[in-house]
Amino acid sequence: MMNYEDRIRAAYPSFSKSFARLADYLLDSYLEAAFMTATELGHAINVDATTVVRFSQQLGYSGYPELLREIRDKIKSQLLAQPQKTDNEDSIAGVVETTMEELDSIFAQTRTLLDPKVVEDLVQEIDRARKIILVPDHHANEASRTLQSALERGGFLVVVADTGLYELARLVRLATKDDLYIGFQTLAESDQVAAALQEARRNGAVTAAILGGASFSSAQSAAIKLFAYAQPSNVLTAMILNAIAYTIGESIRWQFSDRYTGSDKSIRLLADRIKKHGD
Repeated sequence: MMNYEDRIRAAYPSFSKSFARLADYLLDSYLEAAFMTATELGHAINVDATTVVRFSQQLGYSGYPELLREIRDKIKSQLLAQPQKTDNEDSIAGVVETTMEELDSIFAQTRTLLDPKVVEDLVQEIDRARKIILVPDHHANEASRTLQSALERGGFLVVVADTGLYELARLVRLATKDDLYIGFQTLAESDQVAAALQEARRNGAVTAAILGGASFSSAQSAAIKLFAYAQPSNVLTAMILNAIAYTIGESIRWQFSDRYTGSDKSIRLLADRIKKHGD
């Protein structure tokens, strides 16, 4: 018997845009959907409750309550299926267990050491800045894009200097006291980030850095500093930098919620219009 996910995937090619949005939400955000009425679910993706009911019926359910019960049953089964400890560390199960424990520890450490006051100071500088320039090293590109996305959705003017040395030099040369330069440094030897922040600061710009270690040279060039601290690998350091960037983005979204009101909806409607012209 097909579950609701199988039914959605089988019927997806025939869905209208509204049904496709519902399908995507139920596949990706079923934990949230499990606690929503049809009206609440519709509101979350900007459709009416009647559309939610028709969507459920097209999947073969009598209505939304039947679909909702199946979603909740899935969550119950996931919660009951607790992972079992393994006595064999030299196995895939052992690797999975050890890796997840390592990640739990690293994120717990980051949560403990991340100073909310420094995050608040950075958010205030972001609000003050005329333009925000993000300067990542190679491994920190994902973290810079995370913060870039959050800033752009709030209407902040943001540029990422990740297209080469010449472009970075051009952006630093244009630095003024009204600009904020934020460096992302994963590796201690990525001196280019430190040098760019130092030059921007010399031109009067405010500088900040999200770093993989307190000993990094960029710490000397940044007025505001957030640290991932020493991690066993560059990959883990990059993950923590990305988590810090996400935290800053959420803090900005909370602080300036009025700037984000309706922005996601507007972006979605514009994307629909662009797609319509392209079809």
